[in-house]
Amino acid sequence: MKFLPISFLILALAAATTLAYDPDPLQDICVATNDLESGVFVNGKFCKDPKQTTADDFLFMGLRKPGNTSNPLGSQVTQAFVDQFPGLNTLGISMARIDFAPGGLNPPHTHPRGTELLVVVEGTLLVGFVTSNQLNNTLFTKVLYKGDVFVFPIGLIHFQLNIGNTYALAFSGLSSQNPGVITIAKAVFGATPPISPEVLTKAFQVDKKLVDYLEAQFWYDNN
Repeated sequence: MKFLPISFLILALAAATTLAYDPDPLQDICVATNDLESGVFVNGKFCKDPKQTTADDFLFMGLRKPGNTSNPLGSQVTQAFVDQFPGLNTLGISMARIDFAPGGLNPPHTHPRGTELLVVVEGTLLVGFVTSNQLNNTLFTKVLYKGDVFVFPIGLIHFQLNIGNTYALAFSGLSSQNPGVITIAKAVFGATPPISPEVLTKAFQVDKKLVDYLEAQFWYDNN
């Protein structure tokens, strides 16, 4: 039996690591555009002709106003991802604003392509993330106050809950132009088409009536 050289294995691991996040840009700027005639396709978007780019392409004002928290979750996430802010294209970074009514929850969710760094601007938040099965699904949780910063590692389930009696506000930076969002409850019980009740009853060890009830709910998306 032939074994691969150790140098080959090291190279393969290094390549896998470099491909785990957004690729580094090969040009100064690549503002995303929907005009298919204007440029080349890079990292999921077409690039605007750099000669037609202006300072406005690098400005996003969508995080100025509070989000509407009058919803079942009592929270609203306002994204500044590449779809909303084309100037982020190929830069490997994005932001979000999270508004919370008293008791508002940003429910358990994951970002499959980005680590999240959250800073509390107003209020008091209970936050946490859960590790993978490999680390026994350990919960790491803290209460955050104004000015505190907390990091949620890439791909791990995490949440934020306003435990104060007043409005709360946080901003997040994410390590991808398009980190993605998977809200756990909505993904499991609100999938289209629905996941088979037989799968869910066995997975959650509950009866079919409860699964049917949960799948019949309206799963609000606060993103």
